[in-house]
Amino acid sequence: MQQLVSMRQVRKSFAGVPALRDASLEIVPGEVHALIGQNGAGKSTLIKCLTGVHRRDGGQVSLSGREFAADSPRDAQDSGIATIYQELNLVPLRSVTENIVMGAEPKNRLGLIDWPAAHRRAGEMLSRFGIDIDVRQRLGRYPAAIQQLVAIARAVSLDARLVIMDEPTSSLDDREIETLFSVVRNLRAEGISVLYVSHFLDELFQICDRVTVMRDGCTVAVREIARTDKLGLIADMLGRDRNEISASGMTALDGPRGEVGAEILSLGHVATGRSLRDASLTVRQGEIVGLGGLLGSGRTETARAIFGLDSLKHGEITLPGGGGAPRSPADAIAAGIGFVAEDRKAEGIVPDMSVRENLTLALLPRLRHAGGIDTRREREIVDHFIRALGIKLASADQPIRQLSGGNQQKVLLARWLATRPDLLILDEPTRGVDVGAKREIQAIIRDFVADGGAVLLISSEFEEIVEGADRVIVMQEGRSVSELPGEGLTESALIAAIAHVPDEVPA
Repeated sequence: MQQLVSMRQVRKSFAGVPALRDASLEIVPGEVHALIGQNGAGKSTLIKCLTGVHRRDGGQVSLSGREFAADSPRDAQDSGIATIYQELNLVPLRSVTENIVMGAEPKNRLGLIDWPAAHRRAGEMLSRFGIDIDVRQRLGRYPAAIQQLVAIARAVSLDARLVIMDEPTSSLDDREIETLFSVVRNLRAEGISVLYVSHFLDELFQICDRVTVMRDGCTVAVREIARTDKLGLIADMLGRDRNEISASGMTALDGPRGEVGAEILSLGHVATGRSLRDASLTVRQGEIVGLGGLLGSGRTETARAIFGLDSLKHGEITLPGGGGAPRSPADAIAAGIGFVAEDRKAEGIVPDMSVRENLTLALLPRLRHAGGIDTRREREIVDHFIRALGIKLASADQPIRQLSGGNQQKVLLARWLATRPDLLILDEPTRGVDVGAKREIQAIIRDFVADGGAVLLISSEFEEIVEGADRVIVMQEGRSVSELPGEGLTESALIAAIAHVPDEVPA
C-alpha cells in the first residue's frame, strides 16, 4: 500500500545540538498510528518538521508519494495535514460554528458570511461523529470533550487526510475518552489517518493499529499493536531489556524500605462538603498509603482538607507533631506537610518564574536574612536538588515553563523535599510525564519513604497504587469505605473494592 506520509532519516539540530538524528515515520491511509517516546525523544520536533514549524536539516519527506516540504503550518493544513495540540487552538468566546468554519466561511451572493449555511455545515460536521449540540452557542459553554471534538470537526472540514492529535485525552474523563475514541474510529472508517501522540500506553491498545517508538532523536522501533504489549513498548522507550524491567516491576515504587514508625497523621470522620462527607485514615512514618477510587470519589478533597485548603465541617485531623486541623496551608507546612497538587500548571508551577524561584518558593521564610534572601544558601539548596533529582535544564535561572513536564514535576517535588517534610501528599504525581521520567519520580518517592518519610499517594493508575502502597484506603462518593493491605494486593482486587457497594455506609 502506498504511504500517505513517509519521513526517512530526518535530521534537525538547534544551536548545534541534535534533536533528530535518524528519525523515520511512515503512515498509511486510514490507520491510527501512535507516536511515543520519552520527553526529549524528538516526537514534537519530528511533527514540527512535518507541519512546517521547523525546516529539517536533512532527510526525505513525502506526502502521497510526492516530495513534501511545508513552509508553514498553514501550508501543511492546505496540503491536508491538521494538527490538534494539547492546548486547543480555539476561541472559547466565539460560537461553535465560528470555530469550525473560521477562515473558510461560506459566502452569499453579496459576499457576506452566509450564517445559515455556516450553521448547517457545522452541524453536519459534528453529526458525523454523533454530536448533537447547539452550534450557535459559545464554544466555552461546552466541556473539554466537546471542544476537543470541535477541533477535530474543524480539521476534517478542511479536507484533512491526516489528523495529528497531541495528548488528546489529558483533560478528559473516562466517558469523554470513549466518545473521542468513537470519533477516531469513524475517521479511520472514512479513510482519514490519525497520528496519535500519548503518554497513556493503555490507550494505544484500544485505538491504534501501529506504533512508532522514538528515543534520543532516533526511531528505534515500529510495531503492530496486536503483536506487542505494554512491557515491550516500555523496554523500547527506555532502551532496556524487558526481562530486567519485568523483574523490577512496572513501576519504581516497589523496593526496600525502612521500618514503619509512629503514626503521624490521623483523620476521623472528616467532612468538608458534598464531595467529602466521611473520611477516616491514618499514615505512619516509613509507609506509603494509597487513596483508591474513581474520579469524584473524594480523594483530592481529602488531600485538600489535610493541607488546610478546605475548612472542616466536622471530624478531626491530627497532624505530625500532634497539632489539630490546619486552618491554612501555612499551618500544614509548619507542621511538616508538603502537597504536590494534581494540576501542575494551575496549582503547582509559576510558569514565568525561574526554576530556582519555583524550587525555593515554600522555603522563603527560612531563607530570610538581614531583611532579604540568603542567596548563597538558596543557590546551595537549588544546586543540591538539581543534582540529587537529576533535573535536566540549561540553567536554574531559566523559566520553569521551558522544562519538560517530567522535569517540572521534579522541581515541585524538590520544592517540598527542601522543607524536610514528615509527610508528602502526592496527587497524581506522575500524570502527563513520559515513562522514563515516571520511573525517576517514583524512585524519588521510594527513597523519601526509605529515609523515614511518609506519603499519601493519590493515583488513577492502579498499578502505581498496587505496587507502591503499603495500605490502600478505598473511597466512594466522598467516604472512605474500606482498607486493603498492600501485601498481595492485585489490580483486579482493587478494582473490585472500588466498584463494591457496601451494605452500610456512615451517615
